[in-house]
Amino acid sequence: MSMLEGKVAIVTGSGRGIGREVALQLAGLGASVVVNDLDEGPANEVVAEIKENGGEAVACPGSVTEPGFAARFVGTAIDTYGDLHIIINNAGYTWDAVIQRMTEEQFDAMIDVHLKAPWRILKEAAEFIRVKSKQEVHDGVTIVRNVVNISSISGTRGNAGQTNYSSAKSAVVGLSKTLAKEWGRYNVSVNSVAFGFIETRLTEATDEKKIIEIEGKQIPVGVPVENVAASKMMIPMGRAGRPSEAAGAVVALCLPMSDYISGQMVEVTGGL
Repeated sequence: MSMLEGKVAIVTGSGRGIGREVALQLAGLGASVVVNDLDEGPANEVVAEIKENGGEAVACPGSVTEPGFAARFVGTAIDTYGDLHIIINNAGYTWDAVIQRMTEEQFDAMIDVHLKAPWRILKEAAEFIRVKSKQEVHDGVTIVRNVVNISSISGTRGNAGQTNYSSAKSAVVGLSKTLAKEWGRYNVSVNSVAFGFIETRLTEATDEKKIIEIEGKQIPVGVPVENVAASKMMIPMGRAGRPSEAAGAVVALCLPMSDYISGQMVEVTGGL
């Protein structure tokens, strides 16, 4: 029997990068997964890959910041699979500038996607979890649910050019620690994982100007080659992390042997 068989998971931003690896790993351990991405194509591709490997998944594409998304996302899990056990708030991006050049639009965008969107999803799930947990206790059944909110060492340590992103990611840690205290009585463990330098499309080493479009905004991505080399030299393990390794830390906090870990922030940095 797989460790997560019978569990239902929702993962934001799981069409690409770290989120994709989280979805694949959860499914590989037996969980049914609701896959989300801003774009329908990547979400459907991950669902197809999970099903090809014998797993169960359904897509729920769309922006985590759009009105009504939280209800649609949580509702997809409950309507499709009848339950909800694992919530992974992973979706996000960076939009950098030093403070004197940063606009309020840039600041608000980071707060909305990295802090407010996870808060909305958790709030939407709250009543279902409360009622379900009380029924399980009444029935003499103990089922632990797990929440992992993704932070960053930019939030735990700060990073130049990211007052917006760092502020949001720091707040994610506070959100997680507080919710651990509120939801402990419902047998829910709530933790955050703060990533260091992980290889994704947002951190690709490049000296070319690369742009992605997010909700009509032109967002520069990639890191200058020289900066990437300098960053790797500071990491004791001598390299950036792989998405699968980053995902592994998230999934580890959803396994039964981690059920009593709650209210913690784990940094995944290769020893930085």
